[in-house]
Amino acid sequence: QVQLVESGGGLVQNGGSLRLSCAASGRTSHSDTMAWFRQAPGKEREFVAAIYRIGSGTWYADSVKGRVTISRENYTYKHNLQMTNLKPEDTAIYYCALHGSRLPVEGLRAGENYDYWGQGTQVTVSS
Repeated sequence: QVQLVESGGGLVQNGGSLRLSCAASGRTSHSDTMAWFRQAPGKEREFVAAIYRIGSGTWYADSVKGRVTISRENYTYKHNLQMTNLKPEDTAIYYCALHGSRLPVEGLRAGENYDYWGQGTQVTVSS
């Protein structure tokens, strides 16, 4: 079992920045796939970004590309989401997710492929 705990959400003005962090504990491994998803009120959950525990490469949704950076801290088993130039449409609950092996690239964006989820952290961007 893996436990994920997010932190760093909050209220920010249009154009502002936030950094979200996800701390993993339990049966983490070097082959993990980590990601961030979000869900806005009345909308379906959507993919934001993904990264592997080991190896290069990051993947982003088109809606956040250029404004968001996903990163990892392997010694502390954290993965982070740095968000800049935030817009009101970024308002959502943000969830971190983890899969206990290396997902194929074509499977990174599907939430059903992730086994573990955090409790979510609210991000609100005021206009």
